[in-house]
Amino acid sequence: MSAPIPRPGEHLPGPSPTVDPDAVVAEVDRLLSEVDDLSSIESGVDADDQHGLVSVHHQARILEQAHQLLVDALAAVDKN
Repeated sequence: MSAPIPRPGEHLPGPSPTVDPDAVVAEVDRLLSEVDDLSSIESGVDADDQHGLVSVHHQARILEQAHQLLVDALAAVDKN
């Protein structure tokens, strides 16, 4: 006896979305470019942020967006 294996995205409501791989890659590249731009900013420029923590927090938020974009695309592909 074998139980069906749940697939990522099956739990999402609505019809299966389509995924444009080129659009996903372009958006992830754009987000990673933002992270690169932020990492090149000299830390400690602002007296209130001597250790660059605001920049790190901003980078983390952008990386989280890129991650979510990839997770959503994978879920959409797996739902099909």
